[in-house]
Amino acid sequence: MEKKLMKGCEAVAESAVRAGCRFFSGYPITPQNEIPEYFAKRLPEVGGVFVQGESELASANMVIGAAMAGARAMTSSSGPGISLKSEAMSSMIATGIPAVICNAMRGGPGTGSITHAQSDYFQATRALGHGGGRMIVYAPSTVQEAADLTYAAFDIAERDMNPVFILIDGLIAAVTEPVELREFKEVNIDKPWALKGKGKGERKLCTHGDPSPEAIERRNLELDALYASWDKDIQVEHYLTEDADVIVAAYGTAARISRGAIDELRSKGYHVGMIRPITVSPFPYAAFEALDEKQVRRILDVEMTIPAQMVYDVKLGICGRIPISTYGRSGGVLVKHGEIVEHIRRLYEEG
Repeated sequence: MEKKLMKGCEAVAESAVRAGCRFFSGYPITPQNEIPEYFAKRLPEVGGVFVQGESELASANMVIGAAMAGARAMTSSSGPGISLKSEAMSSMIATGIPAVICNAMRGGPGTGSITHAQSDYFQATRALGHGGGRMIVYAPSTVQEAADLTYAAFDIAERDMNPVFILIDGLIAAVTEPVELREFKEVNIDKPWALKGKGKGERKLCTHGDPSPEAIERRNLELDALYASWDKDIQVEHYLTEDADVIVAAYGTAARISRGAIDELRSKGYHVGMIRPITVSPFPYAAFEALDEKQVRRILDVEMTIPAQMVYDVKLGICGRIPISTYGRSGGVLVKHGEIVEHIRRLYEEG
């Protein structure tokens, strides 16, 4: 595999190209601007198409058209732009569109700050679009992981005929790290499900366009079965949990910083570990359900948002068996290594 130094946004875009993505439409918004910038230069080199839409809404709907025609298609945005794309994302789920969407989170609520935050967890895992639709949501913590998960996302989207979501934040979007890039995939747009108009062969139309209540219910039953099949796709990292009596729960950049704090505490004799969800939807509840309350005495949920959001999923997994505390920063302020250390020391002092 080819190895390069790349920013997170660049690695996401290049991995998408290597996975066969040949259509991207987007609209400028920080901190994801370097994704469309990279695609604008890169896609023409491989015979693809880049379009800067007149708005986030237009961009998301262009992806629907390209994906329906059989192209591997993608869009990206940050917080407010993802909100604007939500109607199109719900339509993708309703009609079975295998697209990939990336959100480089910024601080919120509202337009918020343009820097790193984890304020969109609820949006990504609970309400990516109206009507109750869901996606597999990947939350990488390194540039390499962002590249690998983006590369895999296109296959998963076509397997399920459902969009897939990549959830990063401003730090992962901007940080430069060495990345091993995967090989180019050969992708044919002449797929059995792809729509065709007046060209040769059978004319095909949208398969989920019936607006009757019975048809919508049938589609919801299909989606319910799809979501139930996702248990096999759950990814989670257990870091030094075997003998841990305090567990940190964190994802993305918050997990990166927590890992350093855990290593420092370990060197001083504290038995601290971490559970890091890589898929935040579906959430790895089983990893928390499996914790032994006789061994694990406290959990510290670390997030870059106030109030905490992922903590609600952690609580569902723990089901009241182990006390849970939270530590977070918000608005684009990073969680601090030293503050994580201090919070965990305080838990030990409290017994």
